[in-house]
Amino acid sequence: MREYLSEYVKEIDKKIEEKNITEKDIENHLIKIEFFQHERLIHLLVTLAYGIFLFLSVLIFTQIWIFVIVIYIALIFLLFYVRHYFFLENNVQYLYKQYDKMKNIIKENAK
Repeated sequence: MREYLSEYVKEIDKKIEEKNITEKDIENHLIKIEFFQHERLIHLLVTLAYGIFLFLSVLIFTQIWIFVIVIYIALIFLLFYVRHYFFLENNVQYLYKQYDKMKNIIKENAK
């Protein structure tokens, strides 16, 4: 997903730079935004689930010492999910800015 989103952002940036935007590009961009928003939501839910699991593991750790292994595994997964979630969050927000630029280019070309 990282590579796909990064390539898509570069592709749209190139079209914006060339001011080569059509209404079809904007429609496709809105569809992509919806896909990436869905992906972001799913990763948020998974990240929250891992956070809750980590919290519960820490609570159990106070009673059963062997749970330290589970805590480390959950922490590693949580860190990777947080990192990926922030990547998605930042890039989806950038897609919103691209959309605004695309709309402005369409307006300028219509004049």
